[in-house]
Amino acid sequence: MNPCPQARSLPALRTLAGAALLACSLGAFAADGYPSRPVTLVVPFAAGGPTDVVARAVGAAMSRSLGQSVVIENKLGAGGTLAAAYVAKAAPDGYTVLIHHNGMATAPSLYRKLPFNAQTDFEFIGQVVDVPMTLLGRKNLPANNAQELAAWLKANAAQVNLAHAGLGAVSHLCSMVLRQAVGVELQTVPYQGTAPAMTALLGGQVDVLCDQTTQTVQHIKAGTVKLYGTTTAQRIKALPEAPTLAEAGLKGVEVVVWHGVYAPKGTPKEALDKLNGALRSALKDPTVNARMAELGAEVVPESKQTPEGLRSWLKAETERYAPMIKAAGVYAD
Repeated sequence: MNPCPQARSLPALRTLAGAALLACSLGAFAADGYPSRPVTLVVPFAAGGPTDVVARAVGAAMSRSLGQSVVIENKLGAGGTLAAAYVAKAAPDGYTVLIHHNGMATAPSLYRKLPFNAQTDFEFIGQVVDVPMTLLGRKNLPANNAQELAAWLKANAAQVNLAHAGLGAVSHLCSMVLRQAVGVELQTVPYQGTAPAMTALLGGQVDVLCDQTTQTVQHIKAGTVKLYGTTTAQRIKALPEAPTLAEAGLKGVEVVVWHGVYAPKGTPKEALDKLNGALRSALKDPTVNARMAELGAEVVPESKQTPEGLRSWLKAETERYAPMIKAAGVYAD
């Protein structure tokens, strides 16, 4: 017989029943050990997109350590905030976790009404990988290097079309950083994702796009776009001949797509420890490392693969972007 009461049998005492059910579920958690069933890894973006590709590679490797499948669930909408809110409100039992990128740091400034608090509504598991960004121009853009690009942007500011993948996307953040570095206002053109933004650049409908290597390396190597540099502090393995923008004379444009894994607040420490251990193991997996290298992504240092590493990074990134977003006057309801 199940000793735990069913909430539906006490309609007048839903709160009390809910608390009893949670207590019973946590008791069962401790008795049965964790994990005893598949873990769902929620991805805020579409299947096949950059975050999804990272999640599937890392999730498959984590499943080998956990002894249970890690099932990917794509929950799209509202710039990733729908998925984050969903996980924040999920049962804190270790079976529903979130992988998200820089959007966790920018959402508090971008959205007037956010249904979660990124700092307090989650347990932190660890950072995963960094994906460098590249600054590209259409193939026939007159500027041939980063310094010429900055001069061209200033001279043609009223006519320039700067593409990005939508409000809150990292390409959108990069466009803000670029405008700040160049010192001019530029017309931005939002698209529903990186794929249509890249299609527009390839077709010459827009002039400039800042996007991550997972989407751009193939086009750079094919010579169908102009590469002005990477938005990283050092040169990257995927494009060793490409200078950083700072090297090329355009300073102040440093943006990297970083990813972190989160669980609902109150998730038991046993689950968090096992999830972190599985994440660390996955990031040492040769298959994962080979896949990330293909994408131009780089596994973060071990110091960042920790709950505290992710917590402190999220705080720093939130503080970095807040004044920039406020100055740009960009908000979503």
